[in-house]
Amino acid sequence: MKKYYISTAIAYTSAKPHIGNTYEIVLTDSIARFKRLEGYDVYFQTGTDEHGEKIEKKAMEANIEPQKYVDNIAKQIKDVWDCVNTSYDKFVRTTDKEHEKVVQDIFQKLYDQGDIYLDKYKGLYCIPCESFWTQSQLIDGKCPDCGREVEEREEEAYFFKMSKYSKWLEEYIETHPDFIQPEARKNEIMNNFIKPGLQDLCVSRTSFDWGIQVPFDKKHVIYVWIDALSNYITFLGYKVNEESSEEFKKYWPADVHIIGKDILRFHTIYWPIILHCLGLELPKQIFGHPWLLSNTDKMSKSKGNIVYADELVKQYGVDSIRYYMLHEIPFSSDGNFSIELLENVINSDLANTLGNLVNRTLGMINKYNDGIVIKTNFKGEFDQDLIDTCYNSYKNTKEKMDELRIADSLDEIFNIFKRANKYIDETCPWTVAKDETRKDELNNILYNLIESIRYGTVLLQAFLPSTSKNIFEQINTDETSFESLNEFGQYKTNTHINEPKVLFQRIDNKK
Repeated sequence: MKKYYISTAIAYTSAKPHIGNTYEIVLTDSIARFKRLEGYDVYFQTGTDEHGEKIEKKAMEANIEPQKYVDNIAKQIKDVWDCVNTSYDKFVRTTDKEHEKVVQDIFQKLYDQGDIYLDKYKGLYCIPCESFWTQSQLIDGKCPDCGREVEEREEEAYFFKMSKYSKWLEEYIETHPDFIQPEARKNEIMNNFIKPGLQDLCVSRTSFDWGIQVPFDKKHVIYVWIDALSNYITFLGYKVNEESSEEFKKYWPADVHIIGKDILRFHTIYWPIILHCLGLELPKQIFGHPWLLSNTDKMSKSKGNIVYADELVKQYGVDSIRYYMLHEIPFSSDGNFSIELLENVINSDLANTLGNLVNRTLGMINKYNDGIVIKTNFKGEFDQDLIDTCYNSYKNTKEKMDELRIADSLDEIFNIFKRANKYIDETCPWTVAKDETRKDELNNILYNLIESIRYGTVLLQAFLPSTSKNIFEQINTDETSFESLNEFGQYKTNTHINEPKVLFQRIDNKK
């Protein structure tokens, strides 16, 4: 089996994640599930980033120890990831002692080989982002990432010689066109950060204590980016001074890091240079996904527009929320969330197109055939177009998934369900059922419908796992592998369907 290592960014343990943060884990999960269905040996890592000044301040405000504070938030994050039914293989935490030790070893190695040096730093600092900025980088005098106030600081710090590797990184990105995706993100990184020339990076702090100590200078803690970014290798068993684990040798380099566009420069500048200095291969791809906005505005506590995934799941069901996040956010531009949009999508796509198709089909099989599906040799006028739609959707879905175009992949799958609904209108099984001499024709119609549902549901598993399982149970099939899609007609004849159940309740918007 070919290996496939995929990761999310690790979530910062400053607060419970909102639906915009949750989008990333659901997006990554759908890719991981699809790769498993394709036969890959998938390793899917996620987790939490637990050090830094912001967390130290939050813990002080709550009057508890930082470790207890991050324990609480890490549990909340894991609970949210679990409530949206994600299939990660490892949930990591940067307060793990083995991780801390390897991060110290990485820092020591970089220092020993001359890539880190001691100096003084004076700059404009944003506490929430834990980032220094120059005056020219500010927007209206505020942090360009989060829009908050910055403060001037000067302190002794260790620096990483990023500037030394500026040309190397530029050449690497230009010769590896798929390294940063989508294309617009690559252009932004190249034109705004790399081509103007990289500055050396501050990689230690003395103004707070909640972090991993620099091994040879205890008054310094290692800056969050070396600590956090290293999680992608430390939890796989990477070692600096001894042989790395078999798991690391098997899965590294990562096939893709899925991250938010707001932390793109850390993953496409700092992380590649760190890996290069460690003598390690770079990830094959960094994918910077867009944001999920709330009524066209970025979610924030100050704006009072935060929505939480676990609360939505309780009201609308897990797969309704997964579908909205995966389908309504474009490949490279921000998506928008509102309750009205969510309910409209549930009604149109899930209740009508999918739910109604399954319910109508099973209802007709029960009414006209006592719940039994029979395959015949009859060939109808509209059969081939339905079959071709299934084949084309399978091919196109795989191609779209290779490009990480998740929303487009779902469109391809729903083309099957839409075509099957049209097939019902074209063949009019209720009319055919009135004529006993057309029994083979009726059986053919019902078989093609149930097989189309099975075919589309096999592809749907990666995106709506609970719904897919429910459909498989209702139509009573174990033909759920991608191999079963190579030929239309794998649903077993003389199968007795199970009791139909409503997949998605229509929502009365007025109520």
